[in-house]
Amino acid sequence: MKIVAVANQKGGVGKTTTSVNLSACLAARGYKTLLIDLDPQGNASSGLGLLPMEGMSIYGAMLGMDPIADKVVPTRWANLYAIIGDLNLAGAEVEVARFDDHLTRLQTALLPFRADQPFDFVLLDCPPSLGILMTNALAAADELLIPLQCEYYALEGLSKITHVVGEIRDSGANPGLEIAGILMTMFMRNNLAQMVISEVQTHFGEILYRTVIPRSVRLSEAPSHGKPILEYEPNGLGSTAYKALADEFLRRRNLPASRLALQN
Repeated sequence: MKIVAVANQKGGVGKTTTSVNLSACLAARGYKTLLIDLDPQGNASSGLGLLPMEGMSIYGAMLGMDPIADKVVPTRWANLYAIIGDLNLAGAEVEVARFDDHLTRLQTALLPFRADQPFDFVLLDCPPSLGILMTNALAAADELLIPLQCEYYALEGLSKITHVVGEIRDSGANPGLEIAGILMTMFMRNNLAQMVISEVQTHFGEILYRTVIPRSVRLSEAPSHGKPILEYEPNGLGSTAYKALADEFLRRRNLPASRLALQN
C-alpha cells in the first residue's frame, strides 16, 4: 500500500481535480483506491458525488476517538472508496495542535491500514494551506505529488512546499518522505507555460511528470455534476490526460497498467 499526499499550499492549481481523477483512473484499472478528503470544504467528496455525513470525516480518527475503518464509504465506482471531508476538519487545526504528537496524528490513525493493507493506494487530498492538516498529511505519506499550475508564481509556491518537506524530514516525523512527482496543470500552449515547465525540469529533472494536464472547461464542470472526468467526458482532452497520468504513475512504480487482466 502506498500513501500519496497530493498537496500544494497554493489554491486553484488543480490539486483536488488531480486527487479525484487520478483516484478514479487507478480504480478503473483495478487498483483498490481510497481517497481521503482532508479539506474542510469537502470539494473532493462533492467531486465524487458524495453528500456530507455527520461524523464521517477523518477528524474523529485523528483525535483518537474513532477507528479509521469506520469512516470509509464506497463510491459508485468499483474499487474506489472515500473518507469524506467536512467542516469538522476546521476544528482539527485547533484540537490536534494541543497534542504533543500533533504532527503525527494522521500517521497514527492510518496505522491499521498499514498493517492490514486493504488498499493498493491511499491518496490524501490536502487543503490549500501549510497548516496542521497538510503537515499531518506529509508526515503520514510515503510520497508527495505536487500539482503545479503553468504560471510564474507557481515557482515561488514550489520552493515553499519543498522547504516544508525538508522540515518534515528533519523533524523525524517522516524522514523517508520524498517528492515523487510534480505535475504541471492548466497547461496552455504559450511561451510562459513552456518557460515554467523548462524551469521546473531544470531544477527537478525526472521528478517532473511528462504528462501535462490541459486547461479544460470540462474538467472544471465535472465536479459540479459529482463525476470524475472519466465519466463526465470519457473521450475528452481532460480524460485522456488523466488516463495518461495514471499510466505514468503506475509505470514509475513498475506496476502493470491494469490489474484487471491479472485478475481474469
